[in-house]
Order: sequence, then structure tokens, then C-alpha cells
Amino acid sequence: MTTPRPTTAMVLSAGYGRRMRPLTTTTPKPLVRLGGKALIDHALARLAAAGVETAVVNVHYLADLLEAHCARRTPPPALVIADERDRLLDTGGGIKAALPRLGPGPFLVHNTDSAWLEGPRSNIARLIDLYDPQRMDIALLLAATAGAIGFDGPGDFEMDGEGRLARRRERAVAPFAYAGVAILSPALFADTPEGPFSLNLLFDRAERAGRLHGLRLDGTWLHVGDPRALAEAEERLATAG
Repeated sequence: MTTPRPTTAMVLSAGYGRRMRPLTTTTPKPLVRLGGKALIDHALARLAAAGVETAVVNVHYLADLLEAHCARRTPPPALVIADERDRLLDTGGGIKAALPRLGPGPFLVHNTDSAWLEGPRSNIARLIDLYDPQRMDIALLLAATAGAIGFDGPGDFEMDGEGRLARRRERAVAPFAYAGVAILSPALFADTPEGPFSLNLLFDRAERAGRLHGLRLDGTWLHVGDPRALAEAEERLATAG
């Protein structure tokens, strides 16, 4: 049986972007520019290239600015606003609230601060090809911490030869970091809290079941978490031509 290819995506855009201050004092993080283009536009272009037809964009902090930017864009993908002005729902809660707009099949999740220089083929397309609901509940795009631009953390995951993931142990170092793109099924949200909760709840459940899998990003990951990292990413983009 062929797995339906995701044609919808959730673009997580509602956070405050505190680590990116002072740039985010008056600009929502998804509208911070990298290489002359807003971060959210990089994400939407990659999703469209991978066949995504509709993207749900959640808004909270400086929501009017982000909503106006989305209104000026030309599809694909078609954009749907999920309004969280009254209550910020965190990553998991925001997706759960948007499920009616994401459809019944598997869908992509894309953080707006997830950026990279592509390898020979779309990494999102590669992740879609990897996703197999018979073997996995969640597929994550991972970046090797060695060689990543703007990243100096201890990493997030270990990955075995079958692509199964395990969380980094306390006080240990792991070779892979979550690169901010995932594929999930709506069924994973059936037994989740009402209101705000983190997507890490689902990652941890899938890990315990041996059904959290990953794909190594082919290319150069640009971790644009703060102004210093953004400057490093700009420098790398300039040298990439």
C-alpha cells in the first residue's frame, strides 16, 4: 500500500523569538531576513518545491505584521492563518488546534527558523520518501552538529543503523540536532492534552515505542537561533555564491 505524500504543512510561526532580540523587538522572528528574504519565505519556498499545496501558519506575537506578510504572498502554497492571539498554544497545542485544516493524512511541520543550503536534492522530498507509517510514527530531519553553522550545543539525538532515534543522554554529546522539519500523522494527537503542550511529548512517545526515525540532512544546516548565528549564516550564504 502506497503511503499518501503530504500535501499540507504546519509552519510554526507564533513564538516570541526572544533569543533573536533585539531584532525581534519590533519584527516577528519569521520576518527576520536571511539572504535578503524573510525566514518564513525560505521555509514556504522549500515546502512548495516538495509538493506542499497548503500551509497553515500560526500567529501570536506581532501577529498583524506576519498576517499581512502572508496576505501579500502568491501561492503555492496556499496559506491559512491559525490565530493564536488570545492564547499561545506551544508547538504541540498549536498543531492540534490546526488539525482540521491539515487534513486526514500525514503532514509536514516546519519551524520558520530552520534554514539550510540544499544538497543535490530537496531534503524535504527526501524526508517524504523516507516516511513509512508501518515502521515509524514520526520522521525528523536531522543535522549533523559537526559542520553546522551557528550551532554550538551538545546535540539532540543518536541514530542507529536503521534510522531509529534515541535522545541524547544527560551530560552526554549527541551527533545530530533536530533541524526543525518533521512528518507526523493526525492520529498521534488523539491522546494529548487540551491547550498548550510541546511537540516533544510526541517525540518522546515515539522514541519509547522505537518508532521515532530520522534522516540526515544533505547540505549545510544554518542554525539561526540568535543574532550572532544569523550573521554567521549570512556570511556562509555569501561565500556559497
